[in-house]
This record gives sequence, structure tokens and C-alpha cells, in this order.
Amino acid sequence: MPDRLHVLLDQNVPRAVRDWLRAQRPGWTVVHTSDVGLTGKKDPEVFAWAQSAGAVVVSFDEDFADRRSFPAGRHHGVVRLRVWPTTIEETQSALARLLAEVSEDEIPGSLVIIGRHRIRVRRSP
Repeated sequence: MPDRLHVLLDQNVPRAVRDWLRAQRPGWTVVHTSDVGLTGKKDPEVFAWAQSAGAVVVSFDEDFADRRSFPAGRHHGVVRLRVWPTTIEETQSALARLLAEVSEDEIPGSLVIIGRHRIRVRRSP
């Protein structure tokens, strides 16, 4: 497990969530795509940046949950948010459940899907 978890919030995640997550996990490095010049970039570019930075991608985008394109164990981790509406409050609530229910060492390399009622963690085969 890395000394510090690195997290990249995709452009569809409200920017205010960055500050909230930093406050919840001060030991993590949390950045938003807008912080690192990725605004308007396509998923492959966002994913490539995350891999080069060793970061877990947090996104509402279902493409990141495609195991054919982004197989678990071949990336630093993906957290796919499946909650609606995609407001700051709903996003924070979903991530708060992640922080309470999933240990930090389970996230790197895994595909984590946060739904309204449950969290699934898919590790590499």
C-alpha cells in the first residue's frame, strides 16, 4: 500500500467535494481535474494522467467501470459513483459511506462501485 492515497476527482465530480474529501482524509492527496489541466479532456487522457500520478480516479462516468477498458489490477483504482442526483451532498454522502465501509488498502487497484444502497469492490482476478 502506498504511504499516501492519491485521488483524482473527474470533471463530473463537483469541485467542492475536493475540499470536503481533503478535510475527511488529510493524509490523502486529492486533486480535481481542473487543478491539473484536464478540464474538457476525454476519459483516456484523464485515465493516463491518473496512472502516471499513481492516482485513484473518482467519477460518475460509467466508462471507467468497463472492465474491458479498465481492468481491475491494471490501474491504480477506480471509484465509480452511481448515485443520483449528482449534487455535492449526494456525492459527499456516497463517499462518506465509502470511507466508513471500505478500508483504505482495498481501494488501490480495485474497481469500487458505490450505488445508492451498496458498495461493491472488484479486485483483480
